[in-house]
Amino acid sequence: MHMDIVEIRGFYHSLLGELATRSIAMGLARIWQPMPNERLLGLGYARPWLDRFEPDTERTLSFMLAAQGAVKWPRNGPSRSALVFDEELPLPDSAVDRILMVHALEHAENPRETLMEAWRVLAPNGRLVLVVPNRRGLWARFEHTPFGTGRPFSKGQITRQLRDANFTPGPMTEALAFPPVRSGSLLRVAYRSERLGMRLWPGFAGVLIIEAQKRLFQGLPVAERQSRRVFVPVLAPQGAARTRD
Repeated sequence: MHMDIVEIRGFYHSLLGELATRSIAMGLARIWQPMPNERLLGLGYARPWLDRFEPDTERTLSFMLAAQGAVKWPRNGPSRSALVFDEELPLPDSAVDRILMVHALEHAENPRETLMEAWRVLAPNGRLVLVVPNRRGLWARFEHTPFGTGRPFSKGQITRQLRDANFTPGPMTEALAFPPVRSGSLLRVAYRSERLGMRLWPGFAGVLIIEAQKRLFQGLPVAERQSRRVFVPVLAPQGAARTRD
């Protein structure tokens, strides 16, 4: 189960979504190292944070998953967003320096193939930043947020996934240490406990944020890919059925 692009965008336009955006941005800031003339790719629904990092990049692209749908990004100017399959990115090898992957890996049919495709398009020593639901956190247990859908990960699971795809795991942090309540009054109190929660119960935070580096000294095994689903556009015209007298 996953949310479509309309539901995800609606969540981030809500008060709970705005607070989640701020919390994750604080987590990203703890591990995000500036890179000169960076080519940045957002994969999944990274739109709320691309606006923050885009001014410091040489170029930034936003790729959204075919199973979810896509919206225009940025809001002003020519669009730099595209609808893609996460296992077949429309980029040449070594095309970007960093990938920010949000609301993507937990919905992948084959997480390893998704990570291997990210490895392919990253430049040597490129970096992958993952934001994934925490298996131990409260947010993975409630389906009214995008973090309650898909496959949550523990720290050990996400670390093994990265190593299996030829990445070297780096710094890891957490975010969303407040509960995913919907009431505005409760939310304002809950968000104030974010810093306290990060000190007292970080292991139960809603998401894990981890940076990994592309590893070059080990070859990737060649394996036949699994079959994929074929997505039909919702508004694809359908021919009229013929009737016989």
